[in-house]
Amino acid sequence: MGGTGCRAHPPHNFRVGKERALWSGAISFGLVTIPVKLFPATVSHDVAFHQYEEKTGRRIHIKRVAENTGREVPYAKIVKGYPVAKGKVVLIEPKELEVLEPKKTRTIELEQFVDLQEIDPIYWDRPYYVVPDDHPGARKSYELLRRAMEETGRVGIGRFVMRTKEYLTTIRPLGDGLVLETMYFPDEIRDQGELVGGARKLAVAGRELDMAKQLIGSFEQKWNPRQLKDTYRERVMELIHKKARGEEIVQEEVAEPEGKVVDLMQALKASLADSRKSPARAAGRSKKAGRQRRGRGKRAAA
Repeated sequence: MGGTGCRAHPPHNFRVGKERALWSGAISFGLVTIPVKLFPATVSHDVAFHQYEEKTGRRIHIKRVAENTGREVPYAKIVKGYPVAKGKVVLIEPKELEVLEPKKTRTIELEQFVDLQEIDPIYWDRPYYVVPDDHPGARKSYELLRRAMEETGRVGIGRFVMRTKEYLTTIRPLGDGLVLETMYFPDEIRDQGELVGGARKLAVAGRELDMAKQLIGSFEQKWNPRQLKDTYRERVMELIHKKARGEEIVQEEVAEPEGKVVDLMQALKASLADSRKSPARAAGRSKKAGRQRRGRGKRAAA
């Protein structure tokens, strides 16, 4: 994605249309100000279920009740609290929090530009499309920033306030526009070493590594997100439609995966043999080999 002349393109199944912007303001760095709007770049298609009583089908409602008494408490009489010790809670009034909220601004302050390749994706949280405002000159300034970042492989790091929270952000080129990624702060990223320990210190035989690389190569394909579908959601919706039509539902037993520890070399050999039998992967290897031969031919001609 980073680097001169390298472009990534967003999928074409999302349209902003006349949707209302989540935020409007300006990108600011140095003496440059670019009026922009933010729109969500993703949409959730998770199946949302409600809760019902099993036999009657009556809708279940959640009430806020006080412990010990069980009495329902009106929302207007509920305050926030933070437990500081066993049995001790500090209660905070809404007005006390309002004083501490970050100053609301209409500016995304870019503090630095960095190489995109230096940012691990683990820091990114949620993406938003950045769209130029209708303000005269905004579109040209927007395009100048997009093209400059695209050709230098640099992205902007900054901060802005949306609603009542300050966000750390990355602004980067994507296709013909810009995208803003809200980011986690460094202290929000867990230390990987706590979980994987000293895995890098384990000895790996050269033959094993070569075979693992071959296996990866046999699965190599050009990135095509259109091939990736949420099959679980499709199965859930199919179940819902079948039950709505009164069809009989047959429960299929799901086989539990075996937890056997297998010999690594044998597993790699078996996986490679299986991948060679796949027509799709064989075609992919043939195309890749063709590209490599053409590349060698061009270099020889040069």
